[in-house]
Amino acid sequence: MEDKRIIKSFLGLDVYKNLFDLMRVVMAKLIPRLPKEEKYDLADQMRRACKAPTALLAEGFAKRRQKKQWSKYLDDCVGECYEMMNHLAIVKSVYHKYCNPDSCQN
Repeated sequence: MEDKRIIKSFLGLDVYKNLFDLMRVVMAKLIPRLPKEEKYDLADQMRRACKAPTALLAEGFAKRRQKKQWSKYLDDCVGECYEMMNHLAIVKSVYHKYCNPDSCQN
């Protein structure tokens, strides 16, 4: 059965809600546990990469009726997600003593 909800705002997008929840986990549970030497490198990159997808969805939602524009925002969002997956793989592999690997996997 199809879900026929009318979404009037980016806040109504399930993907936005899920990414926002994951961003909160990264910001509150992973980044603060990284070693001090990563404060200005990996931690900064992770902060930007975990916040970017929600911002791109929010910005792109205004252009959702313009297929090419909306598609570009979605592609950029996926790219940021892949970047974040790379950062999480680094944390899981190199800094597993500092962070729960299960948090990275989720």
